[in-house]
Amino acid sequence: MINRPRRNRLTLGIRGLIRETQIQPANLVWPTFVQEGENQRTPIVSMPGVSRLSIDQLVADSKKAFELGVPAVALFPAIDDSLKNSEGKESLNPDGLLQRAVKELKQQIPDLVVITDVALDPYSSDGHDGFVQDGQILNDETLPLLAGMAVAQAKAGADVVAPSDMMDGRVEAIRWALDEHGFDNVLICSYCAKYASAFYGPFRDALESAPKEGDKKTYQMDPGNVREAIREIHSDEEEGADWLMIKPGLPYLDVIRLTREHSELPIAAYHVSGEYAMLKAAEEKGWLDYDSCLMESLISMRRAGADMIFTYGAIDAATILQR
Repeated sequence: MINRPRRNRLTLGIRGLIRETQIQPANLVWPTFVQEGENQRTPIVSMPGVSRLSIDQLVADSKKAFELGVPAVALFPAIDDSLKNSEGKESLNPDGLLQRAVKELKQQIPDLVVITDVALDPYSSDGHDGFVQDGQILNDETLPLLAGMAVAQAKAGADVVAPSDMMDGRVEAIRWALDEHGFDNVLICSYCAKYASAFYGPFRDALESAPKEGDKKTYQMDPGNVREAIREIHSDEEEGADWLMIKPGLPYLDVIRLTREHSELPIAAYHVSGEYAMLKAAEEKGWLDYDSCLMESLISMRRAGADMIFTYGAIDAATILQR
């Protein structure tokens, strides 16, 4: 035989030289949950190895991640129900949990990229990403609430605001608000194609943010659709998004690839809580090797076209890559 493809697989060195897709800690974002208190770590049962962290513990773990080469964290606040209302007003509190966390991270680790979530659900008494009235999630009435939230996060020092709500027109509303307040250098990572997925369950356990009534299918995308994502891509680009997010990751590799083919913007993929939890559960059962499966999962999203990956296994992956 003249052609022997196996010659290119003979040794570790040869395989490394011709590997098409690489992953490094610099490609990773560590999503984390912040809570009130001091020296507090509250394990999340459905996400083994992940805890809600008080701000001091968040800073400590973020320093570890940063020293391992992970350049960014994404923050999600777990606030008390007493602070929640239909308009999510606590999100505007300059002394609120998220804002204090952002300020402390930027003070302690100035070069860390801090990404903040823009959606009502952590602050809403209804548990929805938008403003609810008479059982309906109202789009246009939600936009100024999201814009105000983004400005409050920027004032605290956020480098990137990430609207995950899937309301129509929210990227433009946020961009105008940020620019009007002098935050023209704050980036927007738009959750461009966020699907109404069953893989979010452990995340909602972590924040206790599940909808009180109904579901999120009137604003998050239908899992059966892919052409619809093209419309979302073009819309978010026109409205001023700097990055595009696809969520979840592994079940939607085709959407990541589609986005790469239709946009020149950086693409983020979210390796979501359910994907992470499945690997951990299989590890506990002895069914899979967590380290190998984590790295294979991440490389598949990079191969599909993602520039960066949000993953709860970011510190694990960065540690593996140092071996």
